Amino acid sequence: MPREKKRRRSGRRSPLAAAALIGVGLLLTGGAYAGASAAMAASPNETATTTLTVEDGEKLFQANCATCHGLDLAGTENGPSLYGVGAMAVEFQVATGRMPLQMQGPQAPQKPPQFTEDQILAMSAYVQSVAPGPEIASGEVLDGQGDVSHGAELFRVNCAMCHNVAAAGGALTEGKYAPPLAGVEPRHLYAAMETGPQNMPVFNDLNLTPEDKRDIISALLWMEQNPSPGGFTLGSLGPVSEGLFIWIFGIGALVAFTVWITAKSN
Repeated sequence: MPREKKRRRSGRRSPLAAAALIGVGLLLTGGAYAGASAAMAASPNETATTTLTVEDGEKLFQANCATCHGLDLAGTENGPSLYGVGAMAVEFQVATGRMPLQMQGPQAPQKPPQFTEDQILAMSAYVQSVAPGPEIASGEVLDGQGDVSHGAELFRVNCAMCHNVAAAGGALTEGKYAPPLAGVEPRHLYAAMETGPQNMPVFNDLNLTPEDKRDIISALLWMEQNPSPGGFTLGSLGPVSEGLFIWIFGIGALVAFTVWITAKSN
């Protein structure tokens, strides 16, 4: 008699098996990638510890900035010319993350920088070598040891109308704004006054001397270290918020107290 062939049981795979397999694969590859990233972060960064040259800065500029500013730094339809801006403006814009520009808008927002300090200095040196301008500030003007009282007076006269008397920033027209100044490094405060980024006017040495700028920086650093010396910040909106607070709560409390006294006497 012919042998009966045993039929193999053709079991169907569960529809969840493929999803589980993909999930395991993603988990393994993701874990490997995270481990590799952590190892790279823990290892010494050669770029951060190596002093780059002007030629390195030129390559970085051509790869990241020339699309908008042109290979010859003369500018294009998408970006202004860099002739005369100098190393100071380049370092300010790139170190604060405003450049490279994330997207077109009323103004470039501040964000984490995309380059190391050495790369930023190399690009700044390259622009300075091609189109000279103000050098990066250093030394006494940034030490915060100036006349705080004089600096606060200069700040109120020249800066408070945009940045707020408490340096908390404020809104401008057409979606623009003056950023808050707390936490800004002294060299960037000096660069902002010297180069006039975004909507800020340029305060050259005829408007504000280097000693005046030093005093303003000293006042801003003092305000950062001594927040709200007069009491509640009330949003750091200045006299308007203070007057509104007194009008609503102060006068309101007096009216309520007067009504209470009248009711008691009756």
